[in-house]
Amino acid sequence: MKYDSTEQSRHPHIIKSSRRSEAPFLLSVGWGFLNIQTFLQIFFGFPVQSCSTMAALGTRGTVKEAPGFNPEQDTENLRKAMKGAGTDEAAIISILPHRTIAQRQQIKEAYKRAIGKELVDELKSELTGNFEKVVIGLLMQAPFYDAYELRNAIKGAGTDEACLIEILASRSSSEIKALTAAYSKEYGRNLEDDICGDTSGMFKRVLVSLLTAGRDESTTVDEALAKQDAKEIYEAGEARWGTDEVKFLTVLCVRNRNHLLKVFQEYQQISGRDIEDSIKREMSGCLEDVFLAIVRCIKSKPGFFAERLHKSMKGLGTTDSILIRVMVSRSEIDMEDIKNEFLKTYGKTLYSFIKGDTSGDYRKILLELCGPEK
Repeated sequence: MKYDSTEQSRHPHIIKSSRRSEAPFLLSVGWGFLNIQTFLQIFFGFPVQSCSTMAALGTRGTVKEAPGFNPEQDTENLRKAMKGAGTDEAAIISILPHRTIAQRQQIKEAYKRAIGKELVDELKSELTGNFEKVVIGLLMQAPFYDAYELRNAIKGAGTDEACLIEILASRSSSEIKALTAAYSKEYGRNLEDDICGDTSGMFKRVLVSLLTAGRDESTTVDEALAKQDAKEIYEAGEARWGTDEVKFLTVLCVRNRNHLLKVFQEYQQISGRDIEDSIKREMSGCLEDVFLAIVRCIKSKPGFFAERLHKSMKGLGTTDSILIRVMVSRSEIDMEDIKNEFLKTYGKTLYSFIKGDTSGDYRKILLELCGPEK
């Protein structure tokens, strides 16, 4: 029997220039160089890995370290782009999407040294619309960008549950700890408390479980336990009247990826169904959405984000908040894999979708983040 989930109202939450005063720490130069490992060492005492390990967020991104990087020259070019009447958006596009997050932080510091002003403030005074949102997003460190998106999803009337699900279901334990600390530092608030105040029921419990960042991140597979997990999930759903959602939560939010892939195989053998089909049959609303997101991220994170991008652009209109968030947050991690999954699943390139669904400088900067059409 389906779980009857009461969904709250949804509305898009976006980065607005009028909210500049809310993010002084988020965009501050002083924290510019923090990657996730360093951030976690400061806030949680975790050991920092070697510099070579920390150099990039991922190895399958379209954004790579710019060779011969010169932050002072980039600073001068950006200053010229904003000097006088009008703005040279092409110059901005030629620089920022072609620098890594770490390199952009160096540009921010170099700009402040040379000009005596914050680069972010200067750009906000010159740019507008979705183009501005992409540019400002690129200048944020990953944990702070996630924190900013989550804050926008929660504050005000209504809740953007899809944003909460996308971020919390797809981030690793270390990433969740980092964004939670960033949220607390930036807003002086507890992220779990804010989410609990904006959600309810089993959906709230799943989000809280994800926020604890308690997923086993080893690669060990206990085959006997995998069989038991699959059997218990089946007995909690398909094999009974009603659904014991807690069992789904216990397995899907705690077990490691390799173990869960084995659980999904065992579940298919026991039930004759893919676990996604059973979730759709047994649950509804936000609870269905969050469990499906967890399963899809376990199966293929690039596939999950390819689906999010397709959803943001299919049909009439564009959900720019999703499009911007995914393009900015994944460009340095796994955008190449996302592009491959997009083409395989939808028969068209991500590049062509973006080109056909956006326009102007907004289109140009997104296409730079996407990388060349294959």
